[in-house]
This record gives sequence, C-alpha cells and structure tokens, in this order.
Amino acid sequence: MSGPVSWMLELDVQPGRSDALRSLMEEMVSSTHATEPGTLAYEWYVSADNRRCHVYERYADSAAALTHCETFGARFLARFFALLTPTRCTVYGAPDAAVQQALAALHPAVLGQAAGFHR
Repeated sequence: MSGPVSWMLELDVQPGRSDALRSLMEEMVSSTHATEPGTLAYEWYVSADNRRCHVYERYADSAAALTHCETFGARFLARFFALLTPTRCTVYGAPDAAVQQALAALHPAVLGQAAGFHR
C-alpha cells in the first residue's frame, strides 16, 4: 500500500478574477471536505495583492489522490483554469502511475521522501 501523497500547486490569478476565485475556492473546499475522506489537508493561500495562489493538498495514499483528481476533472477543471494559470507543481511522496498521469499536464517535479516524519 502506498503512503501519503501531497503536492503544492503554485498559480497566478487572472487579473480582476479574485472574487470569482474566492467563490470557486469555497465550493471546492466544501465539496472536497464533504466527499473525500482520504483528503488529509486541502489548504488554499492567496497573496495580499490577489495575484498569486498556492494550493497545498495531502492525501492518505495514491487512491485518495486519484479520487480527488477525478472529481476535480469532472466538476471544476474548466472553471479553475479560467481563473488560474499554473506556474509550478511539486509532488511529494511516491504517487502511483495513475496519479502521475493525472498530474502530467502540470509537469510536476516529483520528490520522494528522504527523511522525516509527520504526526
């Protein structure tokens, strides 16, 4: 069984779209919290000038990460990319091939854990 998988997605917010982003963000957080028990962390951060956004996501395993990717694709993908432009994606852990394929369009750097712990 695979261990936790997480990623940090860094994005630029389209000019003048911060209100629409806040609405979408709230909808996505609510949906993820209610329907994806394998999501351990789902945190959005926005710069004070509303120009940059980071999304930190942590999943119990690759299966939980893939569930999120599938829900995202079906419900949110078009609206998300109309508001945000990815600039960097870093994946942490050992995502399986299906998760790597789901994230491939983001050209992520994948870093395997070398040391440390999580409580």
